[in-house]
Amino acid sequence: MMNVLEQIKGKLIVSCQALEHEPLHGSHIMRKMAKAAKEGGASAIRANSVSDIIEIKAETGLPVIGLIKRDYPKCDVYITPTVKEIDELISSGCEIIAMDATNRCHPDSVSLKEKVDRIHQANLLAMADISTYEEAMHAQALGFDMVSTTLSGYTPYSPQQEAPDFDLVGKLVKDLSIPVIAEGRIFSVEDIKTVKAHNPFAIVVGSAITRPQVITKRFVDAYLE
Repeated sequence: MMNVLEQIKGKLIVSCQALEHEPLHGSHIMRKMAKAAKEGGASAIRANSVSDIIEIKAETGLPVIGLIKRDYPKCDVYITPTVKEIDELISSGCEIIAMDATNRCHPDSVSLKEKVDRIHQANLLAMADISTYEEAMHAQALGFDMVSTTLSGYTPYSPQQEAPDFDLVGKLVKDLSIPVIAEGRIFSVEDIKTVKAHNPFAIVVGSAITRPQVITKRFVDAYLE
């Protein structure tokens, strides 16, 4: 698994995801989206659902950060929220499993530490999707192999801003001993250059590349200003 880290270090990861209500939903579409990302130079793919992961692995051969987005009643945590999703991902062929590692209430009674151990027992790497500095430090203490700033701005207690959380990336790179993946609201080449200056282990870009409805809306909004 350490070879996977060597493959993504200092490179761009592309998130290829489309939910059921989105125009590009479907594993056959995400498979081609991932192929296009690979041709553009992506070092790995972040993907949602077992079916998407299987198709993307078959098409690209790239390392995959796997997750399952699933809603549970009365719970805001939806990125690989329970052991059920972890077990599904273990059989998917992904090399890294990403899960919500925020301080919010999770829908099952299994601790984050137990979930990390379960991933490691399957010889896979565990990624903590966090929203604050404190959550990242806690994730490292629990044994996560890396942290991603995915959820900064998506919890009510993290900075609510349109720009990437550059400050958080910088602080984590300085204070953590595990890889820091910069992710979240990275929409432009300028954003990439700014976040790269903080020296993250790798950078993930999603919507700005793989969600045409979001890209179109940004252009339309700018045109109509």
